[in-house]
Amino acid sequence: MPDATTFACPDLTTFTRLDELGLEATGQLLEPDRAVLKCRVVDPDDWCRRCGCQGVARDTVVRRLAHAPFGWRPTTLLVTVRRYRCSECGHVWRQDTTAAAEPRAKISRGGLAWALVGIVVQHLSMARVAEGLGVAWHTANDAVLAEGHRLLIDDPARLDGVEVLGVDEHCWRHTRRGDKFITVIIDLTPVRDGTGPARLLDMVEGRSKKAFKTWLDEREQTWRDGVQVVAMDGFSGFKTATTEELPEAVSVMDPFYADVPVMPMSWVSVLVGDVRRVVRSA
Repeated sequence: MPDATTFACPDLTTFTRLDELGLEATGQLLEPDRAVLKCRVVDPDDWCRRCGCQGVARDTVVRRLAHAPFGWRPTTLLVTVRRYRCSECGHVWRQDTTAAAEPRAKISRGGLAWALVGIVVQHLSMARVAEGLGVAWHTANDAVLAEGHRLLIDDPARLDGVEVLGVDEHCWRHTRRGDKFITVIIDLTPVRDGTGPARLLDMVEGRSKKAFKTWLDEREQTWRDGVQVVAMDGFSGFKTATTEELPEAVSVMDPFYADVPVMPMSWVSVLVGDVRRVVRSA
């Protein structure tokens, strides 16, 4: 049982993590199927961005944002945003709300963080995430993809420390139109070192030497020089791309495809040749 001195006064702003967005809760509306929180921007932001003079409050506008649900009840933020007019140059501006959400975004940064955790960690579907946020499927999908790209793909440090690379294909499209396969590229360094699971680095449309070679060619030379091992299946295109772009790296057969310890591709070729000779002589 926690000691009574560890408790603080109830604080809706902190509980809903609005303080992290530069907002303060000023009211609430709770209904069986939704919650609405009235908020204001904490930072006055009343200095002119053109001439530096202090502005005068002109009026307010309301920005509507989907937020992380609580109790699986969609939560909407109604953010009151002040508009100012500079008494010196006449410039008009609004309070900065980029801490709460990107310009013209419909979902708060807290809502996007909740959605990403739901999809990546809890394996929720996009439909379930959209339901939790109380937005349309396309609204959730576009926002989550953009945020995932910003946090993961655009992260300059995501390729740091890669010494063991894994490449494989995956059939993701089961229709007659379009390329059915993508090339999946992962970091196997943590697996080799026993420090953690493999990390997904990228997925490239197509299954070919060109797809993998192009991806490798887009990396900096210093990064390519740091790759020591590339694990793959028996597809020759991956092997050729590795030889051309990573000449110092050792190509090995992924043990998923060969029930033998990880070994250089040259050894695998010898074993395959031996098997063929045995079959022909039988």
